[in-house]
Amino acid sequence: MEEKMIKQYLSYALGAFGHDAFYATLNTYFAIFVTSALFVGKGAAAEAGIVTTMVVVIRLIEIAFDPMIGGMVDNTNTKVGKFKPWILAGAIVSSVGIILMFSSLFGLADSNTSIYFLVFGIVFVIMDIFYSFKDIAFWSMLPALSVDSKTRNKFGTIGRFGSTLGSQGVIIVVTPLVVYFSQMFSGSHGDTQTRAGWLGFAIVIGAVSFLGALATYFGTKEQTSLIRENTEQTRFRDVFKVIGENDQLMWLAFSYLLFALSYVVTNSLLIYYFRYVIGNAGAYSLVGVITAILGILSVPLFPTIVAKITRKGVYIGGICMMLIGYVLFMFAGTNTIMMYIADAIFFFPYPMIFLAALMTITDSVEYGQYKNGTRNESVTLSVRPLIDKLAGAFSTGIVVIAAVHSGMTGDAKPSDITAHGMFIFHSFIFYMPMILLIVAALIYQFKITLSEKKHAEIVRELEKKLETEKAEAK
Repeated sequence: MEEKMIKQYLSYALGAFGHDAFYATLNTYFAIFVTSALFVGKGAAAEAGIVTTMVVVIRLIEIAFDPMIGGMVDNTNTKVGKFKPWILAGAIVSSVGIILMFSSLFGLADSNTSIYFLVFGIVFVIMDIFYSFKDIAFWSMLPALSVDSKTRNKFGTIGRFGSTLGSQGVIIVVTPLVVYFSQMFSGSHGDTQTRAGWLGFAIVIGAVSFLGALATYFGTKEQTSLIRENTEQTRFRDVFKVIGENDQLMWLAFSYLLFALSYVVTNSLLIYYFRYVIGNAGAYSLVGVITAILGILSVPLFPTIVAKITRKGVYIGGICMMLIGYVLFMFAGTNTIMMYIADAIFFFPYPMIFLAALMTITDSVEYGQYKNGTRNESVTLSVRPLIDKLAGAFSTGIVVIAAVHSGMTGDAKPSDITAHGMFIFHSFIFYMPMILLIVAALIYQFKITLSEKKHAEIVRELEKKLETEKAEAK
């Protein structure tokens, strides 16, 4: 039994590794590709603005359909379960989509930008829809792997361990891979980054995402239980009602949105800081090494720490630690060592905060079942991917706005950035995210009551109620 569980933990972790490598590439590095390599010369800023505006608008529209996608996943019934078909199909289509996104779409970006924008919009819509199916199915599988909070914590922890290595690993390899493929395909020299280099990088990420999905598909298994059997077909008109009536889910979603947005914006703009403030883009790769090591240390500590101070302590205490990191960021200036120290303090609690939020959302499945009488796994868990995509969509637009208005585009050098431009940049990378984090912590402190103890009580009540109903039915 233990050997089978280890296989499942490993398979889920590998899926999370590929999944978050994809997520980091899409939400952090696509904007950099657009502003630095896809469009060059006169009108480049305007064209980059059009592409990023399309991304933001499409994602905001598509996000409204995520709960419906969750409903479709909930209503799926196959021999391999309801999650795996969507994980595999989503991986195939989204991997092809991200490769196309990191290209000029067969030269259309140069020869006919109008047609490029049209084709790009179609490619992005298809990619984002299938990515949504994969994202929702992958993370909403968590409550189906076990109804026990401790086992869920293990799956969530090992899953987050894999996703942390995936997302932070991208930071390590992005510059070396782009430079390597630039030299291989474009014959460039030094650290020059070309379109072909970015395309080679995207192909690697697409392959990693697909292979991770295969590992989860073949290596995990849904568990059956009396509680999970208490599931009805979810009508599309009811999916938003399911979410709206779950007050703990709604408050957690609001808090987590502010937290995720602050983190993604700062994390996405760090590469600009190293390139345009410090003047050493190559030094950015070490950020990935540092955060990957910290992730290896941070994630496994979650079960121990959460057992001592609860999820609320992890969530709020972690945010306080991130705020200390922001203070150090602001005093770092062009000191690279100081930036590394600040980033270490800023990043270390992030995986644990994510897990605290994920476990609370997962437990809200039983909370909603107890409160409303029906169980909705994928609809409930669709909220977390929805929030991450919402944060990613907003951050893509924010990053481009920050880069353009700060003067950090194209071949600009640190000496070209004005004092006003630097103030704008600091406002986006430090000041605004700090405010969002503080509000996120206050919401969790005063509005979230679904503790581990409360969830255990709910599970016991549900089991007692369902066993009584089953006995009476006989």
